[in-house]
Amino acid sequence: MFQSSIAAPCGAPLSRRGLLGLSLAAGLLVAAPALAGEINDVGGPAIKGYDPVAYFKDGKPVAGQAQFSADYKGASFRFASAANRDAFKATPERFAPQYGGFCAYGTAGGYKADIDPAAWSVVGGKLYLNYSKSVQTTWNKDQAGYIAKADGAWPSVRTQTKVNR
Repeated sequence: MFQSSIAAPCGAPLSRRGLLGLSLAAGLLVAAPALAGEINDVGGPAIKGYDPVAYFKDGKPVAGQAQFSADYKGASFRFASAANRDAFKATPERFAPQYGGFCAYGTAGGYKADIDPAAWSVVGGKLYLNYSKSVQTTWNKDQAGYIAKADGAWPSVRTQTKVNR
């Protein structure tokens, strides 16, 4: 006979049925897709902890520090310095990434996708992030066209909770 060494919350051993149910529930939790709001902060700070101001100021992605953070639209952004944090707080719409920091190419395709902070571009004074460097290569072939598609799609994509990873 099968003996469970895992105890139920009341302290009694779990039956086969109880253990099977617990295993299935745990499997569903692991397999569940990432859920998101308007800003890409799934699993941590917005845009994976990178400083959105640095893309403009330094021309490259720079990891932010927890000590320099600011909340915007319910998400926590990190910055490399107090000066960058203060610039963001003064005019967040100037520095916040387009499409909530989700992949701009994915948004153009009608869905939310995660990003690689190293796959980025500033176009017309706005920050766009992409899923990967290879996606960015495709994005770069028709930035204006993808931006137009993403701008049109964003109102419905914004409400999606699933993020493609």
